[in-house]
This record gives sequence, C-alpha cells and structure tokens, in this order.
Amino acid sequence: MALSFDPTEITGALKKNLDTLSTDLESKTVGRVAEVGDGIARVSGLPNAAVNEMLRFEDGTVGLALNLDEDTIGAVVLGEVSGIQEGQSVEATGEILSVPVGDGVLGRVVNMLGEPVDGKGALVGVEDRRMEIQAPGIIGRKPVHEPVQTGIKSVDSLIPIGRGQRELIIGDRKTGKTTVAIDTILAQKGLGVKCIYVAIGQKGSTVAQTVALLEEYGAMDYTVVVAAPASDSAPFKYLAPYAGCAMGQHWMENSEHALVVYDDLSKQAEAYRQVSLLLRRPPGREAYPGDVFYLHSRLLERSAKLSDELGAGSLTALPVIETKAGDVSAYIPTNVISITDGQIYLQDDLFKSGVRPAVDVGISVSRVGSAAQIKAMKKAVGTLKSDLQQFRDLAAFAAFGSDLDPVSQAQLDRGYRLTELLKQGINAPVPVEEQVILLYAGTRGHLDKIAVSDVGRFETEVLEWFHSRHSDILSSIKDTGAMPDEEVLEASLGAFVDQFVGSESAVDSPDVEAQADADSKMVDATNTLPEEDISRAEGN
Repeated sequence: MALSFDPTEITGALKKNLDTLSTDLESKTVGRVAEVGDGIARVSGLPNAAVNEMLRFEDGTVGLALNLDEDTIGAVVLGEVSGIQEGQSVEATGEILSVPVGDGVLGRVVNMLGEPVDGKGALVGVEDRRMEIQAPGIIGRKPVHEPVQTGIKSVDSLIPIGRGQRELIIGDRKTGKTTVAIDTILAQKGLGVKCIYVAIGQKGSTVAQTVALLEEYGAMDYTVVVAAPASDSAPFKYLAPYAGCAMGQHWMENSEHALVVYDDLSKQAEAYRQVSLLLRRPPGREAYPGDVFYLHSRLLERSAKLSDELGAGSLTALPVIETKAGDVSAYIPTNVISITDGQIYLQDDLFKSGVRPAVDVGISVSRVGSAAQIKAMKKAVGTLKSDLQQFRDLAAFAAFGSDLDPVSQAQLDRGYRLTELLKQGINAPVPVEEQVILLYAGTRGHLDKIAVSDVGRFETEVLEWFHSRHSDILSSIKDTGAMPDEEVLEASLGAFVDQFVGSESAVDSPDVEAQADADSKMVDATNTLPEEDISRAEGN
C-alpha cells in the first residue's frame, strides 16, 4: 500500500510550530571552573571579564574576578565553596561589584554585599553604587574648616578633628580605640552627620554589643553598621571597608556630611594578604603584597571636604590600626600614618596604670589643628597644651622629692587639676558649649583652690549652675560659636567658686598628689579620655 502526503497539511503543521517558537534568545559568556579550593576559584573561558566583575557559579554562588591572567581568571568566592566543583560552568554577569546606598541603610546592620543581617527584612529606599570609585581630585576639594565634635574633651581641645579629615586612632590591643570611635558616633546626635561603623574581624558577640549600645543611645537612627565578623571569609573582611566608604561617599556627593569608622584596618590588611597569597601574587615585606599601601590609600583618599561647586559635602574617616607592643614603626602602621592627617595614639602602659584610654601627647597630633575648632574653643583652650607640657616635666622632676619654688609648685598643682578635668566617663560625650566653660575655668585658674578630689564634683555642679542661672551664655556659644563677654563669664565662674564647698575629707597636699601619681607613666597621660569599657574593647 503506497503512502500519500498532503503538502498542505505538512505546510500547515510547520507554520503552526514556527508561530509558537520563541525567539527571545540571550547571549551569555560562559566559562568553566578549572580549579577550586581555599575560597579561590580559577576560571577559564571568560576572555572579556573585567577586574571586580561579578561571576555567577552553577550553584548560584557569586564570585569576584581579581586576577586576570593570560589563560585563567583568579576569582574569590563570596560565599560557600562547598557547592562548586571543577568543570562546572561559570557565567560572567557584566556587573561590577556594587553595594546599596542611601538613607534606607540607616539603622540597619548589613554585610559586605549590603545584604541585611539584622533580621529586619529587605532594605527600602536604596540604590546601587559601585563599591570602588575614584577619589575626588584636588580641585574638587576645599580646606577642612568645620569641626567634628567628638564630645571628648581632650580630643576636641588638643587634637581637633575636622569634617573631611582622616584621623588615625592607633594603639595596642585593648587600649580603648573602639571606645573613642563609638563615643564620637554618639556625639553626632542632632548634628546632621550620618555615621558608618565598619566592624572588621571582630567576634560576632562584640559587634552585637556595639549595635545594642548604639540602639540604647539612639545612635542607630543615623548610623549603619557594616559587619564582617571573624567568622566571615577573608574576602568579606577585605572588601567591607570599601562598602562602608561607598555609603559615606553617596552622602558626601549629595551635599551631606558623613563619618566612617574602619575598625580596624590591620585586620583588613591581614585578610588582603591571605587573599593575595592564595591568588599566588608575589609576597613582599612581612609577606604582604606589594600593593598593600594602595589598599589603604585608595580607601582613605576618598574622604574629603568637597568644594562649594560640588555641594560642600564631607566624608570624615576614623581608621583604627592595632600595633603590637607599641611598635608604630611597623609596616602597616607607618603606611596608614603617612596617608592620614594625624593620629590619636593610645598607649598600653598608660592604660594599664589606670588612665583609660591614655593619649600619648608626644606623638598624637592633628595636622588640621585649630582650623577645626570654633572660636570659643580656641579661646578657652588658651595655654592648656603648654601648661600640660610644663606639668609633665615638673612632675617627673618632683618624683625625686626635690623642693620646688612657689611658681613651679603652682604649675604642678594646676597640672593635676587640668589632668583631672580632662577625664570623663564612657558613653558620655560633652557638648562643645559645656567643654568651653570647663576648659576656660581650668586654664584661667578657677580650679587652683579646688582640691583635686573635688574636681569631678566641681565639673558637675558648675554645669548645673550655668544651665540654671546662665543658660544664655551656653546658648550663645552653641549658636554663634564665639566666646561670650569674658567679664560676664569670669564673674559667673567667680560667683560659683565663691559658693562652692569642698569636701572636708579632701586632702590638697601636693606631696600627697605626687604620691598618688607616682607612676611615671601616669605623668605622660596629660590628655586623658573616657574610662574604658573592657567588654567593648574585645578585639581591640
């Protein structure tokens, strides 16, 4: 029996299938995993991939292209490597590493990729921004001239920080570096400064304590925490500071003011060394790669005070560096010191002798100086620094029991009182107008007849006196930044001193004071900062 075909039926069937055929084809560049291990994947077959381009592995894990070799790409895996195997396909996404930025990140805890890790749901009101962008040029900047009020008396008076500055906080482990940074964030409440706290390589419990502290004082309303805890892989710790910097740069370029704390860059450098060695980059000094200086310079140079033409926004950086046995001449500390505009050096010996934390004024400096102070603060500080320097020299001399002439004894007595005046508790930033009153009282001799043991009470009561009877003076300093009529201020302080009653048990003998401060290391701590909270200094 012969078979017969109807050509019209065949044509109709073909047309029907062609009509339903989808032509939405997507072209993709796909490579293969040549080798994987230790969080590093070597990929072949992606000739057009760019540095910092995101790669997507077969199991959905994301990678970052870092080494562009002749035949392969060295990529770090941003996630678990257990699901990646040799021979699997790898897709080039064409996207450069980005992070969400905007006001929607405030109050949140995110990881290096900007993904929330606080269990409060997805981010809202954010936009993506490349993690690494060129720093503003010289023409796009203007000199630093606006103060960043840290609320820490000794810093605001002697080591002032300005908006757009990069001030290094450096010291051994557990000397109070994190305390200085966190208290500075707390002091920004109501000042219009948005804060970013980048926690690198700390224990998860320590980061949780910091977040709880910021929430307790209402600071999370204007702060975002970028967490890369010790349990994260090295690429997360290496990239976290750039994520925080991108968030701050977004606000800076929108005519706002931001403050970013990198806590700490020593751990970032160690993570970068680990990644570099696994990528088989040649090691240099202390096994760090040759571009480790560039690692920090391209991060910190992005902090700036922009020119008026660019909106006059600012990004202030407080990088933290951990030293070992006080060695500031080591490789990473010297690198970061040379990039920053000054350093607050916290000394381990001073900390252990009871001054917590202790700023070594010998090598602590702000290269912006009084340009970052309001006029009232400049006036109130007066001869504070020289008084403290003279006090250090005299105290070291008096430790041998030598008799001092009346002038030297008076300088020594004032030094004890100024040292006591500069102390303050943790999580208790002092508003700038109150600092001006206290520092003016100390440098103009109003404390000279007050017992050293009564200085703390004097401080509390004199502020209560001004708030209740002379609030106009405080308001004037806060609103104008200028020193009020000095005759009125002198009269107000004099009236308070006249009615101040010292404690009957107070002993005001210079010999007793010298005995109490016999430890010579205490003598160097003329700039004392708040008491340290040991639990918050975990990892520092």
